[in-house]
Amino acid sequence: MDKSGLLKELRIDRGADEQGAPPRTRLWIGVAAVLLLVGAALFWIFGRGDTIQVVVTPALAISAVAGSASVLDATGYVTARRQATVSAKITGRVRTLLIEEGQRVAEGEVLATLDDSETRADVALRQAQVEAARAGLAEIRSALANAERELERQRELEAARLISVAALDTARTQAEALRARLASQQSEVKVAEEMLRAARVQLDNTIVRAPFSGVVTVKAAQPGEMISPISAGGGSIRTGIGTIVDMDSLEIQVDVSEAYINRVQSGQPVEAVLNAYPDWRIPASVIAIVPTADRSKATVKVRIALQSKDPRIVPEMGVRVAFLEDHPAATGTAPAPGVLVPSAAIRQDAGKDIVYLIRDGRAERRAVTLGGAQGDLRQVRGGVAPGESVIIAAPATLKDGDAVETRSEGKQ
Repeated sequence: MDKSGLLKELRIDRGADEQGAPPRTRLWIGVAAVLLLVGAALFWIFGRGDTIQVVVTPALAISAVAGSASVLDATGYVTARRQATVSAKITGRVRTLLIEEGQRVAEGEVLATLDDSETRADVALRQAQVEAARAGLAEIRSALANAERELERQRELEAARLISVAALDTARTQAEALRARLASQQSEVKVAEEMLRAARVQLDNTIVRAPFSGVVTVKAAQPGEMISPISAGGGSIRTGIGTIVDMDSLEIQVDVSEAYINRVQSGQPVEAVLNAYPDWRIPASVIAIVPTADRSKATVKVRIALQSKDPRIVPEMGVRVAFLEDHPAATGTAPAPGVLVPSAAIRQDAGKDIVYLIRDGRAERRAVTLGGAQGDLRQVRGGVAPGESVIIAAPATLKDGDAVETRSEGKQ
């Protein structure tokens, strides 16, 4: 091949640049642009794998919290201060049972009777012994009266020197002996009467009566079963016929953490909500703070009095209580302003109350000062500004600075 021809082929055609890039060059430029777009899309879809899905809501501005607000929330149970498992005072077989669950009974009302055939026989025997002792007492009294008359005659005869002194002594001895027998028989009559009284008490013990007015919550026996006030092994003998609860003695008991027991005071107003009736708010007040702590749970028990009596309130119901702060004193100063956030936004970290906010697409940890509660909302007196986005639903592993993807409350 001619070398001059080869040199011509290697020469750069500058006219082509002026007219535009050849078709192959433009094709590679288009492919590169498409690849860049696809890469950006893939990064947008998959490159955010480290972001955390969270639910946010804005903090609501408030000027002040009016009225009483909660300073502490706790959970507990309804309990009865006065309840009893009713049993007979003696061991016996149930003859009749007159109670059912839910039945209201009055103090002294008969609840059950036991088989009393043996005790009735014993009462009859003791009654006969009393009558026999009284008959013997009457006989001795009659003999004593006769002996005393005889002694008086002997004295008159001895004074007239018509009988010997020995005859007078005999009459006197007879009267004294009868007096001694009379005293002994009186004691026997008293013993017989006491034994009769004891037998009648045993007969009365076969009748089981209500110790106080209340409602039967448990029926534990049936006719024909043996019951005893003393627990027996094997379970063949029951220790009671049922349980009665004085519904007027119902109260609430809650366990409060030691760290917050300083927020509770005797007489403090309380608002209670039964788990069974979440829309019913029951006024209550603190009766007492039990002066001992549970070291295993680090809690202190608090007793709360219910100010509303209602048949819907029954023992062992679960209940949520809010310890309320008293109304602000009329000092001319308004309560501290703040914001309201859902209670779900409040977290505990190292013993401090915190919330997580959204700042430039990342979670920001913020320590806060809490106020009272208003339903499901909690007052935050410091640390959050009105309108800031507060995270209310996020994994427990959320940390300060984590990248997050937000959605408003109520959207999926």
